[in-house]
Amino acid sequence: MADGSRVLSIEAIVARFGVVAIALGAGLEGETAVVTGGILAHQGLVAWPAAVLAAAIGSFIADQIFFTIGRRARDGRWVGKLRKRRVYARVMGMMERYPVGFIFAFRFLYGLRTISPVAIGTSEVPTRLFVAVNAVSAACWASIFIGIGYLFGEAFQELAARWRPSLPHILMAAALVMVAAAIGWGLRMMWQRHKESSDRA
Repeated sequence: MADGSRVLSIEAIVARFGVVAIALGAGLEGETAVVTGGILAHQGLVAWPAAVLAAAIGSFIADQIFFTIGRRARDGRWVGKLRKRRVYARVMGMMERYPVGFIFAFRFLYGLRTISPVAIGTSEVPTRLFVAVNAVSAACWASIFIGIGYLFGEAFQELAARWRPSLPHILMAAALVMVAAAIGWGLRMMWQRHKESSDRA
């Protein structure tokens, strides 16, 4: 039997697990993972509709989890710490003035993506309303950032055509992307801790 039939190609591996990675990345990391999913879609490694659906589902589920934490554990220690931060009051102010608009827009606002669904969960916003608007927002967000990655994928494809990377090169590039995402996540956590310290001051 030929080697090609016994060993999964890198394209087959990405096609099989790429959608799951996009969903997890959308929920845990955000835009970087979703844009990367758009690049994969442009390369034909993941179907474009599947990439959008995975990103939307990942983002939707993550925000539903945070909303549920706010709703079910509003008197808990972690939620209590969030409620003492100045940004919590700012989020609640915007949400009270524009409930539907803010639920739709918060995932596009840097620095408010994690605390916003928790804060909304502590409010009187009906669960059904949050679920409906969150679903529409997640679909729009996923379409936009997958689209950005898809457009950027054209430039990436031109570079790849000149370079003609081998499997080790592809794996190295993937590792670098993961390291960059980890660094970005770390910097985001440091920035959030700095803001928390400033809020307590």
